[in-house]
Amino acid sequence: MALLFTCLLGWGFVVVVQEQFFPAQASEAGLPKRESVEQMDTPKSLLALGDSLTRGTGDPQGKGYVGLVVEALEEQELSGEKISLFNWSIRGQTSGQLIAQLKETEMQRQLKTADLILLTIGGNDLFQGGQSLVELDPRRIGEIQKVYLKNLEEIFALLREFNQTATVYHIGLYDPFFELESGPITSKFVRDWNYQSAEIAAKFPKIVAVPTYDLFELGVTDYLYSDQFHPNDLGYQLIAERLVSLIQRDGGGGERDE
Repeated sequence: MALLFTCLLGWGFVVVVQEQFFPAQASEAGLPKRESVEQMDTPKSLLALGDSLTRGTGDPQGKGYVGLVVEALEEQELSGEKISLFNWSIRGQTSGQLIAQLKETEMQRQLKTADLILLTIGGNDLFQGGQSLVELDPRRIGEIQKVYLKNLEEIFALLREFNQTATVYHIGLYDPFFELESGPITSKFVRDWNYQSAEIAAKFPKIVAVPTYDLFELGVTDYLYSDQFHPNDLGYQLIAERLVSLIQRDGGGGERDE
């Protein structure tokens, strides 16, 4: 079992390294609209930020949770108006790299026009291609977490600086190694990581920490892509469903000051 754990982490490391050094460029994307089913205050502009989960790595159709959320929201728009989607996520991105991206002039322009912001970040900080969890050194992971939490607070501050009204949904981490021999240890790290991240989010208005750990906890392998790290289409569906329910409760996101 220990050998299996090491092999899986090794494969995850190859995937993340490929993403780190050959990142997909940020792009504007749109998705086909469907028949509307009910009225809601649908956001007109959605900005997606973060890493490979926001990019949709592991989904054969390439939609990921972002594409599924857009489809679901457009279904509920009676006017048939499409949502303008700007996906600036980069595979392999860390919290430090996201800070640099948010300081770019064009990125700040996009921030100001967003009605809704979706974000995944932190997985590459914690897992580091699986290396930090191979070592399972609490002191090292604690040091990584300390840097990440400082970065996360700066990320949230930048988002609020350039857009005070759009609701930001920060998607938490699941544990892809839950069912392996070291699962109880890795899960402890992931749960604490999510808790501390949520505490940072609570300091800012309209930044919502979205849990995903519980979605993958029962039968995690059913919801993972073949790399045993990223979600598959079913895993992304779980995340999207939770997000849509929260967005609906919020009334479709924030309203910008014109």
